Order: sequence, then structure tokens, then C-alpha cells
Amino acid sequence: MDWTPMEVRELRAAVRLSLPHFARRAGVSVGSVRNWERGTHSLMPSSKRLLDQVHSGLSRSQRDRFEQALQQRSCLSEVDREDALDLDRRHLLELGLLSAAALALPPDFLGGRHTPATYSRRSVSRADVEAVRDMIALLSQTDQRRGGGHGRTAAMEYLRADVATSLHGRFPDTDVRRDLFSAAGELAYLCGWMAFDDGDHGAARRHYDIAVELADEAGDPPLAGHVLRAMAHQALDLGHRYEALALGAAAVEGARHTLASRRERALLGVVHARALAATRQPQSAMNALRQAEEDLTAATPDDEAPSRVFFFGEASLAHETARTLHDLGEVQAAVAQFERSIRLREAARFTRTHAVTLGYLGALQLESGSLDEACHSWAQALNFMDGIRSGRTRQVAVAVRNALRPHLPNATAVVIDVDMRAAEHLRRYVPSTL
Repeated sequence: MDWTPMEVRELRAAVRLSLPHFARRAGVSVGSVRNWERGTHSLMPSSKRLLDQVHSGLSRSQRDRFEQALQQRSCLSEVDREDALDLDRRHLLELGLLSAAALALPPDFLGGRHTPATYSRRSVSRADVEAVRDMIALLSQTDQRRGGGHGRTAAMEYLRADVATSLHGRFPDTDVRRDLFSAAGELAYLCGWMAFDDGDHGAARRHYDIAVELADEAGDPPLAGHVLRAMAHQALDLGHRYEALALGAAAVEGARHTLASRRERALLGVVHARALAATRQPQSAMNALRQAEEDLTAATPDDEAPSRVFFFGEASLAHETARTLHDLGEVQAAVAQFERSIRLREAARFTRTHAVTLGYLGALQLESGSLDEACHSWAQALNFMDGIRSGRTRQVAVAVRNALRPHLPNATAVVIDVDMRAAEHLRRYVPSTL
């Protein structure tokens, strides 16, 4: 392959790696990858060989993403590089394939085509950064209670219209600039998480990529680790086990882990444990679980954990532990951890996750042979699903109906009621991505 700048960018997008992580995989500096993607210099034969090696190591899903992206861009093949970049972005925006949040990237991230005059040069203060963080907190709380489908459009518009403008403003010092880019990264991550929860996985991936870039620009390794952890979570839910393992390992690598608070380390670690379990590495998975438990136990209010991990406590750890144990074939231990998660969680505050946990518990209870217990858990889950817009709760409802189908010919009133309520939830909430 000749490796044009566009092909290099799509290769990195296909493996879903940040600039630093992709550079490490290719065995070059971050500056070299930036030059490859911008077309600053002609690629040397040695650089092409390195890219060929990365390409040859793609998984099937990664290769499919890469080839599909190239097909989408083939209409630009006869256009010169600068015009191609502009036309490509405009074409994707028209198709809705490029998130509006991409406009939050600073000029360098868009190939350096935009001059500062393109953007407002408003002054940005510490209070502006705090305002962004206040909005993130509000949106995060809404997501936890009502699901990613509520407020997602508002989050994207806020990122595009307000925060993107501020990124190109005038800063009183480098600390304010760094903190604003970090806050923008958290907002981009939140947009990605809400899209993921809403079932829009393509948009989630694009927002996550942006969030990692902003975290790198801010010099905030723990934030980058937090986003990579979310990408691993998404990959696990999509069944991409080995991709999840690579992302989970990257999240706990180096400064992303060592500079994180104890609470955030526990979150990164337990998702890594899930990926290890999914790839049939039981001993490593259990070691990672024990370390996550130790990190959360050691966490104190003095650790100054970032607000983005406000949701992660013993209930969430138990939930993720249960999923890990289930992948390891420890069904009864997983049931016990799901039950612990349900006992410990503040259901009114974390309603969406509570409903999902109850749904998973019901599935394991049925797997253990207890239809009555499963229906009891599913009935509770459906109670909490009322008013929630979440692709994950929708998946629970679909799973409930599929699990009950063999039991319907001789169903009790309880089974029929749960099945009808699951069907009603599916009628009320149909994600736009379906």
C-alpha cells in the first residue's frame, strides 16, 4: 500500500488508538505519526514497512472497519490533499457520519487548515472552566438516572457550540488552557458514553477518539485511561474480546494508571479484569479483580478523585465483578455479586444501571434453573426502566423476551405479565440507530 495521509488516519481509527499508543505500536515517535497523518513529508520506505506491519496485524473487525472507511472515502481519490480533507469533512457532516463534536478539536487536530480568525477569540477564565464542569456534572447525573438517550443532543450541542469556541480563546495562563482542554475531553467522553448507552456505537467511537486526543493535548493521562476503559467496555459489549483486551491494557498502562486516583484505578482495573476473563485468562483476571478491590478499599475522600468517577463505588465494582465471574464460568458467585450490587446501589440516583443489573441477575437465575426468581428480578428491572432511554435497558428487554419464549406455551400469569411488560418497553423506546 502507498499509505496516503488519509489511509494512515483511517488505519489508526480502525485500531482505535490514541496518537501515543499508535506510535508505540508502530515503533515510532508521536511526531512521526502526526507527520504521516498530515502528509508533512513523503513517507520513507521504512515508514511504509512499519505501517504494513500494523496493517498485517489487524483483527478481522479492525480490517473490516479500515476497508469500509477507505470505500467511503474513495470518491475523494482524485482530489488534492487539502481539498480532499475539506470535502471529506463536509461530506461526512452532510451524511451525519462525523459527529458535530469533531468541531471541538483545535486547528492542529484538523490538519492545520483553520486560522485563529475562523474562531472567536473570547477570553477564557477559570470560572469558564468551572462552568463546563458544572454542566458535565448535570449531564452525567441525568445519564445515570434516565439513560444516554436523555440529554445526549444537548451535550453534543454544548460541546459544539460553546466549548469548541472556548478552546480557541485567549487564556490567562497555561493552567487554565490545560484544564479547559481536560474538561472538553471529559465532555467529549460523556457524549461518547451517552451515545454508547443509547446504542449508537459509531458515534460513541468517534467521540471517544476525540476525547483521547483532547486528553493528550491537556496532558491528562488519567482522563485518557478513563476513556480507553470506556472503549474497552464498549468492545466487550459488542463481542470484540481481543480489542477490548488491548484497550483495557492500554487504560492501565503507565501514567494513565499511576497518576489516577485510587477510585479511578479500581474502575480501570475491573474493566481490564473483564477483558482478561473474556479472553480466557482466569488467573490474570482474578489478580486484576483483587487489585481493583484493594484500590477501591484504599480510596478515601482525601484522594481527590475526579468527578467523572462519582458513579463508581462498591455497587459498581460488584456489578463488574459479577460479569467477570460469569465469563469465568462461576455462575453462582456471579449471582451473589449481582445481588450484592443491587443491595448496595442507590437506585434512585443510579436508576439505569440498577435496572441493567437486575436484568443480568434474572438471566443468571434462569441459567441456574429458577424461572420464578428470574421473573421476580425482571419485573423489578422493568419497574425501574420506566422513563429510561437506554440501548442497554432495551437489550435487557429483548433478552427477557427471548429467554421467556420457550416458556410461553405453558406460561403462568407472572411469566405472561413480564413478557408483556418487556414488549411494552420495546414499543415505547426504539433508538434512532435501529
